[in-house]
Amino acid sequence: MASWRNWSGELSCTPERLARPSGTEGVVTAVRQAAAEGRRVRPVGSGHSFTPLAVTDEVMLDLSACDRILHVDRERHRVRVGAGIRLRDLAEALASRGLAMENLGDIDRQTLAGATATGTHGTGPDFGNLSTQIRSLRLVDGLGQIHDLGPDTDGDGGGEQLLAARIGLGALGVVTEIELEVVDAFVLRGHDNTEPLTRVMDEFEQRVAAHRHFEFYAFPYSDRALTRTNDPVDGPPRPPGPLASWLTERLLTTYALEGISRIGRRVPSAIPRLNRFVARAAGEHVRVDASHRVFASARDVRFTEMELSVPRAAGMELLGEILDLIERERFPVNFPIEVRTAAGDDNLLSPAHGRDATYIAVHNFVGLPYREYFDAVWELARRHDARPHWGKRHPATAADLQALYPRWDDFARVRSELDPEGRFANDHLDRVLGPVAG
Repeated sequence: MASWRNWSGELSCTPERLARPSGTEGVVTAVRQAAAEGRRVRPVGSGHSFTPLAVTDEVMLDLSACDRILHVDRERHRVRVGAGIRLRDLAEALASRGLAMENLGDIDRQTLAGATATGTHGTGPDFGNLSTQIRSLRLVDGLGQIHDLGPDTDGDGGGEQLLAARIGLGALGVVTEIELEVVDAFVLRGHDNTEPLTRVMDEFEQRVAAHRHFEFYAFPYSDRALTRTNDPVDGPPRPPGPLASWLTERLLTTYALEGISRIGRRVPSAIPRLNRFVARAAGEHVRVDASHRVFASARDVRFTEMELSVPRAAGMELLGEILDLIERERFPVNFPIEVRTAAGDDNLLSPAHGRDATYIAVHNFVGLPYREYFDAVWELARRHDARPHWGKRHPATAADLQALYPRWDDFARVRSELDPEGRFANDHLDRVLGPVAG
């Protein structure tokens, strides 16, 4: 069996068997066969998680063939799709039908199931993470049984199993179909600009309130920030020409960043100067295009990442502490810190459960040390009741996380109902969720 490797190249495994089912019945067959053999199963999407969620030496289920739009209900603005469809392909398919997802993150190469199962999000105070757009889903449990989960499927009208499965980490079963609530297609004006960091931080709340989607990138060792503001506009899309697109998406964000990052990796003492150069050279850029093309950007430079959700009001304080930490400890950090917002929601394991959130993401270029940096950031963030993004690196264990989620025990109960034998467990889930409750 060939080895599997994740997007950043840092995680790999060699499963005993790789199955590529094309629909729910194929998943049922694969799960039941694994159960009969006493083997564990892990579903895999695009491999864009930085945590070993998909890693297994037993049975891996690749859902990339479950990638079609299955049904469109234009009147109710609902679409049902195969869970293995990539966000990029889904967005284009929706656009061809005059529809769109209301919000997206800044990377679109993930599968829909993988992105929602880990709590992937965009930015905007009125928008939850992508999983909040799910209205129902189909799931194959640890015994190979099919469940159609919706708001009223648990008998109490609360849809507890759905609230668990929307961000389920692949721990409850294999999601094969997802019904999304969508909106009419819309055009965004995306405005990127470099500005003084202190001003951006001071005006953070005002800017979040004034724009539909606002985020920014703070460059360690620099006094500049790159702001990104996306607002809907009337009129048709005005996509950039091929040359302009190549200049921004490839030359600047890929080739130049890759080269500068490699210099920093070879000569870490040059990183502060390189960061200041990049922060000032980023300049100003405006795009007017279909929403999904403005939301997402090319991400071809390999990095590793940890992202933390804190209560909305704590965001700027924590960011200041992180920037001070980097300078004090002289950590070799040559990637910016990304700051976004999200509305609170009721999904059981959502990092924004029950509270509006500021998300702060720290990164480093592959090959540069990151563990000491990430661990130090985590210790700072814990003082602000931080919850880690499930698809990004973090040192937290189940004992740490249980105290952070008011409905942790409810999720554990649903897990024991849907996967009583621990068919979907692996070492990583044992660490962050603990064993399946008996």
